[in-house]
Amino acid sequence: MNDALPQAGGKGLARSAGALAGLKVIDLTRVLGGPYCTMVLSDHGAEVIKLEPPQGDEVRDWGPPFDGHGDASYFLGVNRNKRSVGLDLSKPAGREVLLRLLDGADVLVENFKPGSMEKWGLGYEQVLRDRFPRLIHCRVSGFGADGPEGGFPGYDAVLQAMVGLMSINGTADSGPTRLGNPIVDIATGLFSAIAILMALQERERSGEGQFCDMTLHDCGMALLHPHAANYLLNGKRPHPTGNPHPNLAPYSKFRTRTCEIFVAAGNEPAFRKFCEFLGIPEVSRDPRFATNGGRVTNREALTEILERRFAEEDGHELTRRMLAAGLPAGPVRHVDEALAAPHTAHREMVTETGDGYRGLGTPIKLSRTPGGTRAAPPRFAEHTEAVLARHGFSEAEIAALREEGILVGARRR
Repeated sequence: MNDALPQAGGKGLARSAGALAGLKVIDLTRVLGGPYCTMVLSDHGAEVIKLEPPQGDEVRDWGPPFDGHGDASYFLGVNRNKRSVGLDLSKPAGREVLLRLLDGADVLVENFKPGSMEKWGLGYEQVLRDRFPRLIHCRVSGFGADGPEGGFPGYDAVLQAMVGLMSINGTADSGPTRLGNPIVDIATGLFSAIAILMALQERERSGEGQFCDMTLHDCGMALLHPHAANYLLNGKRPHPTGNPHPNLAPYSKFRTRTCEIFVAAGNEPAFRKFCEFLGIPEVSRDPRFATNGGRVTNREALTEILERRFAEEDGHELTRRMLAAGLPAGPVRHVDEALAAPHTAHREMVTETGDGYRGLGTPIKLSRTPGGTRAAPPRFAEHTEAVLARHGFSEAEIAALREEGILVGARRR
């Protein structure tokens, strides 16, 4: 159960049972999109039982770096608060174990290739809907089960390329560029969590579960704002613009004497205040820059003026003063600098437990039912016996399943 609170001595730890306490989630996902979704749920109290295949979740190998148990940071970053069971679903007896675990479950999340669950006799329409009428079944796939690309495999960077995200990232010189983090996978995890919560809310009215068909393709497409909106209005193909915003100016990165900074002025009053703060009020009165449309059209001339103004400033001190004045600005930090920033600590966005686990904290801050870290990411099959025993499996049954290779205690390489 995930209702037990962690011991004191860490940071970003759960201080309540959580908004989702009592929710039982069976997690058949691997890699990133699905595990990210179930971690969001587990951070807020859901009991997440992660059923891993005999070879384990492959991102346990996606390193270095590795922890003392040989698990990669990639796995550790998205699997805290979960319980791991090693189970071979390719065998009928393994699928029977899954069905017993689904008894009383609220949510099933899986990211098998579309058709796999159906092939195993576990399809939602064919079996699960009637057997577990309140179950929310969320499938995460690359493209869905049908359509011109239905059933094709999907990986983050491939989808970044296919949905147009790469084409708007980078510069004119670099050409289309992959975003530095797996944004499609992460967004799919977030959209999937939203879908599950919507389905659970609707279940309160209807008493019925439903199927959530979540794809990397659709979630990647949903990230194209404002570039898709621009194209749908003006018919012009968007191109990579680097750091500047395609619809706003100034909204970009600039060099200072000590560091690079990013500044933003989203409307006319903000731009006038921005110029007054910098001691160049005449710039806001220049007809070329009097409106946002003019500033976007004359972006190069405005950039030249601002680069001269910022050249001798201490960027850290300047952006601090700008923020205090209500002007959006900040230094361009490296990841280690962002993780070490005082406000990061204040917001508990780095979480750590007493047993050495460190990760990013939950960004969802609730007043009455705060979530957070409850347990470090599980070692492979760490909770097999405990989970099965709580679901009514006898010691003899568990031993027999181990003997038959249905339950797996060590990863098969």
